[in-house]
Parts: sequence; structure tokens; C-alpha cells
Amino acid sequence: MPKDRPELPPVEELLTAAVTAVGGVERPGQVKMAQAVRDAVESEEHLAVQAGTGTGKSLAYLVPAIRHAAESGKAVVVSTATIALQRQLVDRDLPRLADALEGLLPHRPDFAILKGRRNYLCRHKTAAGMPEDEDDQLFDPREVSATGRMVQRIQDWADETETGDRDEIVPGVSDQAWRQFSVTARECLGAQRCPSGADCFAELARERAGEADVVVTNHALLAIDAMEDFAVLPEHDVVVVDEAHELADRVTSVVTGELSEATVSLAVRRAGRLVEQGVADRLQEAGEDLRALLGAAPPGRVDTLPQSLGLTLSLVRDAAFACITALGPRNKDKDDPENAGLRKAAFTVLDDVHDTAQRMLDAFGPAAGGTGTGGDAPGAGASDSGGPADGGDAEAEEIHRAEVVWLEEGRGRVPPTLRVAPLSVGGMLRDKLFGDRTVVLTSATLALGGTFDSLARQWGLRPGEWTGLDVGSPFDHPRRGILYVATHLPQPGRDGLPEAYVDEIAELIEAAGGRTLGLFSSMRAAKAATEALRERLDVPLLCQGDDATGQLVKQFAGDPATCLFGTLSLWQGVDVPGPSLTLVIIDRIPFPRPDDPLASARQRHVAAKGGNGFMAVAATHAALLLAQGAGRLLRSMDDRGVVAVLDPRLATARYSGFLLNSLPPYWRTTDPGKVREALRRLTADL
Repeated sequence: MPKDRPELPPVEELLTAAVTAVGGVERPGQVKMAQAVRDAVESEEHLAVQAGTGTGKSLAYLVPAIRHAAESGKAVVVSTATIALQRQLVDRDLPRLADALEGLLPHRPDFAILKGRRNYLCRHKTAAGMPEDEDDQLFDPREVSATGRMVQRIQDWADETETGDRDEIVPGVSDQAWRQFSVTARECLGAQRCPSGADCFAELARERAGEADVVVTNHALLAIDAMEDFAVLPEHDVVVVDEAHELADRVTSVVTGELSEATVSLAVRRAGRLVEQGVADRLQEAGEDLRALLGAAPPGRVDTLPQSLGLTLSLVRDAAFACITALGPRNKDKDDPENAGLRKAAFTVLDDVHDTAQRMLDAFGPAAGGTGTGGDAPGAGASDSGGPADGGDAEAEEIHRAEVVWLEEGRGRVPPTLRVAPLSVGGMLRDKLFGDRTVVLTSATLALGGTFDSLARQWGLRPGEWTGLDVGSPFDHPRRGILYVATHLPQPGRDGLPEAYVDEIAELIEAAGGRTLGLFSSMRAAKAATEALRERLDVPLLCQGDDATGQLVKQFAGDPATCLFGTLSLWQGVDVPGPSLTLVIIDRIPFPRPDDPLASARQRHVAAKGGNGFMAVAATHAALLLAQGAGRLLRSMDDRGVVAVLDPRLATARYSGFLLNSLPPYWRTTDPGKVREALRRLTADL
């Protein structure tokens, strides 16, 4: 401890004060977690903590984090999965905690929220009235009109906002409208060059973060800070990653590149204002070739590089490089902010097009990724990737590739899009995130199959570099909940929801008197069940997509007779304590789709190295989602109910033990009569 800093109260005393101030009850698991976080920070050792719902894990990591910040004088970064969770910490948890600890620490704890630059209004772009990037011809008149109204709302709000934070605008505005008033970090001129730099909302947010004890951010910005050459977050030596089960997927999203007619057209529009027409036309023609090629190609993973695709990617890359060259030096027009802003925006999108095309070529090896006129583009490199399940030459090549390339089919006005993503982000996280700081990773779901090993591998952590701790849950799972597996049903097929499943769902909902959250593996299954059961049941039945998801959840929570059916976002995003939720139905084990390009590539990569690809990838994915879905049932100490899994494989398949060991320890049964009777008793008691 620095000599000029007073000795601080122990973590246990601070935690007691915090829990008392918020009107909570201190729990053994919470105390154990707070002590473990303290020890990890002091020993500079990475820590993974599984803390079940109701443990009070936010206080358990915030209290030792704040104490460390007060003791060391350095900020602690807390990263959450989403901006919504950021707001929960900043608007609810941290203000109450700061009030509780104010008299026990040298100063009242300070905290700040920090988002990506794109979330803040850009004063320079707003004042300069830079031309919008979107092609109005892509939108029908009604959409253009709606966007115009949103633009006017943003302009009115811009005159009065003090933070420039997009979240202040209620109701929200579309991405299309917001893009006209914001820039990415790479598009930004920088505070020193920008005429509005002194009043920049993003810079003011960074200044506030630089003075805070706790900086709350999200996994995407944490990844950007770790992997870019420029610092986004203030100096820190401790990171707490909440909802850590989502870390690898969020980082993967950040580093996934895409190339389509739309991305090339955007580059053409930006460059076309600044370079000779012939140079921009060359890129336009390459984009048209790409559109024709992708429009005729089947969606899915690209295992070997067709000559036509390799040639088209090279044309796009080289045409983008020609535009970059034609723009001249990057610091040109530094005394002309408006033109400098247009040039920076053009450089940003041209760099993306060029680098992504080169990265896709590099994914197939040096022969495919020849530098051409593009020079030294940052490529994907040269080890470990995957191909589809057709074997042959693709399988032999697999071990030499590091990235996966696939084509997503177009939907509506969204054109077919070619994507590239790393086979694993573990190496990136190991080098960039865990290298020079202490990281605490926590979630209600980390121990899959009874161990932390699966997620530790995703994070790039090796044995001996981290400690795992399960502090349990305050809920008495065997006495408060039942896990029912419908072994009498047929295995799910690929042809939609079997009629026997619909019958089973109807009987369970009737026994529960509504009060049901239905979690389905696809939106098609959720809609099919909704349509079939609305005719058979007398209870209100909502389906995801009928309204905004938040509004549907609010309706569901407000009426105990109501049922809510949906898919992925409901598996992890619903928190409804009380009598409105006594039955969770899961239609099938949520394995990734067999044609999922990234999951299938990762699975085959593990197999190529001698491992069990199915267990390492597909079963791990399913276990994580199952645990999250089953965790929707008990959200408070008084909750009771049933988790019903209709897929009999959860009890009969060879991998069932791994999946079951990933779930909360509910009392288990396969007897449908017992479950229906238990639901009737629960309904009668409510």
C-alpha cells in the first residue's frame, strides 16, 4: 500500500456495511466470493467464480474492487455483456454502494460508464452536416420518412443534451438515423485536430472515466481496448468480467470481418467525393463483380477458395488500395477539419474493405493471399481452421488455417455477405487481456459438466494460471424445483415441432394454469407452437416478435395466467421472480445448427487434433444454454416450479451426464404424471 494512503477496513466489514445499506441479507457464498476476489487481486492471480442467482455477486466483486481502487489509486474496470447491464450497475448498484461506503473509505467512491465512441453524439459531424452514407434508393418512402422524423428528434435533442449518450433518446432511434450524427473510433479526427474536440462528448466521458474508481464498460469495448493500438479505457490493473460465459462470443463478434456489395458501395460513395472518378469506378466495378458472385453462390462455409472468388477478392482489395493511394497522405488537410473528416471517413471504410479482402485471401494460405498491389494488409495468418463435414482436401488443409470464411445468404434488402472470423479467440485474450492485468471472471454459469475447463480453454487460460471457485447458490434447488425430462417422447427431428411435443406442452401449461416461459431452439418452432396452442388453450399466449421483447416480458410478468414463447434472447434475458413463472419448457437440447459455419469448423478442428469435437464445441454450447435456460426458473427465495425438457436425449444419450452436470441440482423425474400433479399443487397454493 502506498505510504500516504490510510489503512482501509477489511473487505468483510465493507461488505457488511454495503449489504446492510441496500437492505439485503449477507450470504455465505457472497462473503466467500468477496474474499476470493480480494485474494486474487492481492496475489495477481486470475480467478473464475461461479455464483448462482441470488448470491449477490455484484456486491461480492464491487466491494473488493472499490477497496483496491481506493488503496492503489488505480481504476478497476468492470465489463458486462451488454450496455443494458452496464446501466443496471451504474443506475442502481453503484450509487447505493457509494452511499454505503462513503464514510468508511478516504473518499466517496466514484464511478463512470464508458461505451464505444459510436454511442456518443459527434459535435463535429452534427455541425458540419456531413453527407449521410446510406443510399436512399434502398429504402421505401415510408422508411425514409420515419428516418427523417428520427433525424429531427436527434437534432432537437442535440441542442440540450449534456452527455451526448444515445441511450438518453426515448423512444430510441434507428441505427440508420444515428449514423448521421456519430463516428467510430477509427473515423474520429482526434481531440487535438477536431474543431469540437474540447467539447467532445466521447472525450468528456473518457475524462470522467479517468477520474473514477470503477469504470463500467462492456465486453465489446473491453476487446477493442485490449486489441487496438490505442488505449480506450483508463489505466487499470484489475478487470472484473461479469457474465463471463459470453466473453468469447462477444470478442468473436468484434473481430469478425464482413464484405458485401453494401460495404463496397459505402466505400465507393465516400471515396468518390475525393478521388478521380475512374479510380472510384474501378472499385465500383469490383463491387458489382462481388455482388454477382455472392448472389449465385450457395450459403455456407467456404473450405477451399474457388478461383473466381479468389480473383474477385483480389480485385476488390486492389481497387480499394488504389483509392487509398489516390487519397494521398493521411494527414493531408489537417488544417481543414471538414475535408479532414471526410477523408478520415473514407480511409476508414476503404481500409476495412482492403484489409477484410486480404484477410479472407490469407485464410486460405500464402498462395491465395498474395499481396498484389495491396501491400502489407493485416492478414489472418497461418495455423488452424476448419472446413465442412465433407472431408477430402479441405480436411487435410484444416490444420494450416487460423480463420473461417463463410457466406451468409441475403435477406430482404440485406445482400449476401461474406464473413471471416478466427477459429478461436483464446490466443488473443491470453495475450491482450490476461497478459498484464489481473482478471476476475464471474457468472451464474461457468462450470460446464462440473468443471471450469471448457470456458477456460475458450478464454485461452492454461492450467496453473487461474483458480476456479463455485460459491454455490442460496436456493435449495432440490426442494424448490423439479427437472422433468420427457423420455416417453420421440427424439426431435428436423421437420418442425412434432405433434406429440405440442400435446405435451398443452398438458403442462394446463396443469400450471399458464405461468409458462417456453424456450425454443428456433423461431420457427416457437411460432408453430404458438399458433397450434392458441386454438387449444384458454390462457393468453405471447410470442417473441409480437412486440418489443422488453414489452412482452413486462406483460408476461404482470399477468400470472400468461405464457411467453421465444428463442435465444429469452434463454438468457428473462428475470421474472414470483408466481408469473412456475414452468420453463425447453423443446430440445440447444446444439448449434449442423450448418453453423464457425461451430462446425471449430468442432472439426478439435477432431483433427485428436480431441472430441462434438463434446468440446457442440455439447459445451448446449450445456451453457441449457444452464442459462433452466436458471430462468428460480429468481427469488420464494420461487418454486418445474423445468421441463421435452428432448429425451437429455436422459438417454451418452453425453447426457455432461449436460445434466451443467444444470442446477433440481430434483429429477421422467414421470409426466408426477410433474403435472406437482404443477397443479403449485397453482393451487399460489
